[in-house]
Amino acid sequence: MLKTLTQQVALVEAELLTLLEQRFAAQMTLLCSIPGIGRKTAGMLLLFAGGFTRFDNYRQVIALAGLSPREHTSGTSIRGKVRITKMGGGLIRGKLFMCSFSAKKTNVACAALFDRLVAKGKNKKLALIAVCNKLLKQAFAIVKSGVPYQADFSSKLTLTP
Repeated sequence: MLKTLTQQVALVEAELLTLLEQRFAAQMTLLCSIPGIGRKTAGMLLLFAGGFTRFDNYRQVIALAGLSPREHTSGTSIRGKVRITKMGGGLIRGKLFMCSFSAKKTNVACAALFDRLVAKGKNKKLALIAVCNKLLKQAFAIVKSGVPYQADFSSKLTLTP
């Protein structure tokens, strides 16, 4: 019985991914170009964010995913550590957290962020959450701009001396 259910779930997942690739073909290829994000996570991101059409900036996506930092302060006192809000989609947070393990090895920007935070003395789990945020920022920017991931990308807005 368990084997049959597992096979049925796998078939439904495959069919859902096929439907997503038909509906969001361009966005799926753009998201899969990001090192650390695979087909399943790209599909989950597109379902979660609705193709990134209803958002104006990446901060809205991060807040919806529940990855934005939250600090408990009152006046000058700070109670506890800064944590993530966890008020959004737990499923997408879990997928992004698992993707952050591979992204810290293959994605140049994520690896630099992870190494910099760990060198500062931050907790590795905190650095992985920062990598999750970085992946969401990259996904938002890539889908909105329509340009595939480039490891050596430099913004045209940077000023040259």
